[in-house]
Amino acid sequence: MNDTLSQALIAAAVALADTLARENAALLALDLPAAVALLADKHREADAFTTAHARVAAQEGAVEAPLRAMAETVGVRLAGLATENKRLLERALLVQQRVIGSIARAVPRALETAPRYDAGGGIAGAARPPPVALTAQA
Repeated sequence: MNDTLSQALIAAAVALADTLARENAALLALDLPAAVALLADKHREADAFTTAHARVAAQEGAVEAPLRAMAETVGVRLAGLATENKRLLERALLVQQRVIGSIARAVPRALETAPRYDAGGGIAGAARPPPVALTAQA
C-alpha cells in the first residue's frame, strides 16, 4: 500500500477532528456564530477525508504497522468527536427552538399591552390633556 496515501488519510482525519473539536467547544459554550463560522471548514475537511479514504480503500496491500496504529488512534478520536458533535448540534437546535418558542409566546402578550395609535397619530383611548394657551409678555 502507498504510505503517502495513508499519511494523507491520517492528515485529513486529524484536520477534520481538530475542526470538530473547535466546533464542539463552540457548541458547548452555545456560541452558535462561532460554530456556524466553522461550517465551511468542516465541509471542506470532510470532503478531503472522504476523498483520501476512497483513495486508500482503492489500494491493495497492507498498511505499515506504525501508520495503522496512527490511523486507528485518529479514527477513534474522530468517531468520538463526531458522536459528541451530533449530540451538541441537537442540543443547540433544542435551545434555539426554546428561544424562538419563548419569543413567539411573548409577542401576543406584548401586543395586548402595547399602545395603539388612532388616525390622528395619538394613542387610542388615552385621555387627552385639555388644550393650553400660553402668552408671553415682555
